[in-house]
Amino acid sequence: MLFNSAVFFIFFGIFFVLYFLTRGKLRLFVMLVSSYVFYGWWDWRFLSLIAISTLVDYWAGRNMARTDEVRKRKLLLLLSLTLNLGLLGFFKYFNFFIESTAEFLTLFGMRANLPTLRIILPVGISFYTFQTLSYTIDIYRHQLEPEKSLLRFAVFVAFFPQLVAGPIVRARLLLPQLRVDNHFDWNRLQQGVTLVIWGYFLKVGLADSVAVLVDAVYGQPRLFFSSALITGTVFYAFQIYGDFCGYSSIAIGIARMLGFDFGINFNKPYFAVSFSDFWKRWHISLSSWLRDYLYIPLGGNRSGKWKTYRNLMLTMLLGGLWHGAAMRFIIWGGLHGIFLVVQRLSQKPSQWLYERVFIPKIIRKAIAIPLVFALVCITWIFFRAGNLSEAMLILRKVFRLNEFSLLTLPPKIDVLKGSLLIAFVIVVDWLDEHYDFFSRLPSKPWLYVSFLSLVLWLTFFFGNFFANAFIYFVF
Repeated sequence: MLFNSAVFFIFFGIFFVLYFLTRGKLRLFVMLVSSYVFYGWWDWRFLSLIAISTLVDYWAGRNMARTDEVRKRKLLLLLSLTLNLGLLGFFKYFNFFIESTAEFLTLFGMRANLPTLRIILPVGISFYTFQTLSYTIDIYRHQLEPEKSLLRFAVFVAFFPQLVAGPIVRARLLLPQLRVDNHFDWNRLQQGVTLVIWGYFLKVGLADSVAVLVDAVYGQPRLFFSSALITGTVFYAFQIYGDFCGYSSIAIGIARMLGFDFGINFNKPYFAVSFSDFWKRWHISLSSWLRDYLYIPLGGNRSGKWKTYRNLMLTMLLGGLWHGAAMRFIIWGGLHGIFLVVQRLSQKPSQWLYERVFIPKIIRKAIAIPLVFALVCITWIFFRAGNLSEAMLILRKVFRLNEFSLLTLPPKIDVLKGSLLIAFVIVVDWLDEHYDFFSRLPSKPWLYVSFLSLVLWLTFFFGNFFANAFIYFVF
């Protein structure tokens, strides 16, 4: 079921009423059944995977807390890791590793006809897998007490707002909130509605509108010159931002209406002044998960600079692989790893320069923000291209500036419409970055009504209402 479909509005209207009419275990039951309906609307067969992960991790967590024997605790954690990563690996990476092995063998002159399977990727498996893994890992680390109620734990795993595309809400944040019977609150409703409306604009108004041009350019990159490919890449940077930030905003807004706090998942990432800053702003629930459960256990920055660089690269490479079973995603993650390493290598020279040459902070930001954005756009080429060879073709064409001409741009009306929508988002993000715009908005009713009216008008006027699936549904 898609947030941007008519059936979801009917579903949520019914759920909203039932949610506030019930309390205690009955409310949790309503939440669980509704979440399973929401997920099963796509394909009910894959509900079995969620149920298996729920039961095994619940059992592993309870038994882990009952023993202080290190060996038993490790075996229980290993069971959780094996099951969850095994399911994720089979559905998402089985064919990838088979095809990669066959390609590797051809390098040595061996032809390998290895079998592949027609495997359907379950929606959201990457998200709820990481969510349940954080639960068992935190219990193993003695950072979390196990949940006694199977019903409550099942709701934690399957709660529909963040089930299929995040944010990855950890047990230590969500489980305590599920123990409270939230009452209807007008302020929370207002905050939630604001986030939902802004999220729909980012998805339907921005992302799905610029997708028309992006799909045309990236669909047949050989037909376009560098100017069109650069435009398509910049538009894609805002398409994926609008699409994923829009989903997160809707999910967080829905949760806010119901009385839950999911935190934030995006924080104006294209205003980042460095790559470490970018990953503190982009997909925060994933980047913090990778930091806490991968980068720090690998050693973080505690074992010298070279091991720090290794840990950064491994984390980003695996982060790339998490996004998709293809070499282009690994390259995408690897490029981000390289940029993070280069940033660390340049810190001391930069500090030395700033100590000897006074450069106003505003000038440094004016240079850093476009530079980081441009490099991020280069990585997006690998993320969006249909395959690795197309990504390399686009990259070569982008840097052939002799082919750059405004006359070779795609349809001017699409470029103009997309540019206006992007400019509007940049202005709103800038206001929120510097003046905390969204927090202050409700205190000024005339501004609040005017802004939401403008956002709704832009959504309906420019929006693409064909219920396009969210990009991150496939990850």
